[in-house]
Order: sequence, then structure tokens, then C-alpha cells
Amino acid sequence: MRRLPLRAGPAASPRRRGDATASAPSLARLVVDLSPLPAMVAARLLPDVGALAPSQRNAMWLCLMHPRMRAFYADRERVVREGAAHLRAAWAAHPQDGALSGLIAEFIADDEEFARLWGEREARAGGARPKVVRHPEAGETALDFETLTPHQDPDQVLVIHRAADEQNRSALEVLCAR
Repeated sequence: MRRLPLRAGPAASPRRRGDATASAPSLARLVVDLSPLPAMVAARLLPDVGALAPSQRNAMWLCLMHPRMRAFYADRERVVREGAAHLRAAWAAHPQDGALSGLIAEFIADDEEFARLWGEREARAGGARPKVVRHPEAGETALDFETLTPHQDPDQVLVIHRAADEQNRSALEVLCAR
């Protein structure tokens, strides 16, 4: 499974087949075209992913391994459960993907909760529900996560964070204005 970098901006070079951290230029351009909100929301909510190794620029890696993200989700168990199920579905579709297998092995070895959930063998793709995040400046904020899969490259995934309602939109707008 190829993961898009969490930072928005034009792709520096064309993506090579099998490159797990590069986005297709058309998807990178879509993020820029939708800006400022999707890129600003991600930049304000998440740690500076540009400072992370490319293999760590993954939503599940952040959730499980980044110290600041351990308490980020109000319902962390549900997020980890759904993430494990989505990873299992991706792994089933791409069993030869060494980067994905390595990431899963890292999660199993380093996170007891993920290892337990992985052992339940649940697989699921899609099914986005709002998630409540805890942000030091914005407080608890409900976000909808839209997952887009382009027809021309179904192995790519673009996740867009949006406010779940008007009240949460206001909180994000204040956060993005800072």
C-alpha cells in the first residue's frame, strides 16, 4: 500500500512504482488546489511530519509510536482497532509489499494493543466515522476523515481531515489562523 506524505505541496519528482512515500503529482496538486484548509488542518493538528523519516509518515505510525500522539484521539482504542483492520485489508491486497509488512511487524513488536488487535484478524476498508482529537490549542475537536482513492491508481489513498460540523469548523479556522 502506498502512503501519501502528510505534507501538502507539489511533488518534487514523479512517483516511482512501488514508492511507499511519494504521492502521485495529480493528488499532490489536488491537495494544493483544496488549500488552505486540508493542508493547514493537517499541519496544525499533527506533528511536523517533515522532520520524520519517510517510513514514519503514516497515520498509524503517528498514532502508535509518536509520543505526542499517544493521547491525541479521545477514543484511541477505536482508532487503533479501525487502523489495524484497515492495515489488514491493505496487507491482504498487497502481501508482497515489504514496506507494509515491515511497518506491521514494527507495530506488533512495539505496541501491545496493536498486537492484540492484529491477532483478532479483522479486515476492513473504508467506513470513515468522525474522530474526536485532543489538541492543546483547539481542545477536543470532532473531525470527519474522508478517504479518496483515485481511479487511475487505486493503491494510492488521500485522507482529508474536515470539521464534523460548524462548531468544530470554527475551532479549526481559529487554529489555522494562528
